[in-house]
Amino acid sequence: MTASALLALGTATLAEAWPATRLVAAPLHPLAPGMALAGPALTVRCRPGDNLALHLAIAAAKPGDVLVVDYGGSLDSGPFGEIMALACQMRGLAGMVIDGAVRDTAQIAALGFAVFARGCNIRGTVKEDRGLVGAEITIGGVAIASGDIILADADAIVTLDAADLNAALTAAQARAAREAVIMDRLRHGETTLAILGLTQGDHA
Repeated sequence: MTASALLALGTATLAEAWPATRLVAAPLHPLAPGMALAGPALTVRCRPGDNLALHLAIAAAKPGDVLVVDYGGSLDSGPFGEIMALACQMRGLAGMVIDGAVRDTAQIAALGFAVFARGCNIRGTVKEDRGLVGAEITIGGVAIASGDIILADADAIVTLDAADLNAALTAAQARAAREAVIMDRLRHGETTLAILGLTQGDHA
């Protein structure tokens, strides 16, 4: 999978070009401006207040994986911080998406490890429940399985089936090429009305 190609295209272009792209409709945001990630999901279900499953997932992850964590949307504790971010980085993970809180946000940002989370809480967790690693989870009303492709940037978090990746990339690159032509025509003084074949009475 070409993570760099996905990152260059961005979530908006991918979603518009490939209608089967699924939008994760949850209020999850990057810890710092400019954070973005792309890669195959390794799913994790953690019991709120317990982060053992995250430790197990990091140990099982492969380079390029994105941890996608169902923490039940809980903001009562931060199961992931600087130490775990460095552990992920050393194993070559692409980033993490968590429906829950994290901590050490400034330190994680300084590491340059991409994390998208619901919020922040400095309260720690226990390490007792093994949770589930690799099972299908649901975040923001979207079912995500291990191996599904994840793309996250400042605009959104989206996912698509791995089997669709090549076709989706081709469609998104074609759309990006068309948009590049439009941008060039705008720089040469044309209007969007003229480029898109609209009239003053039309509504875009």
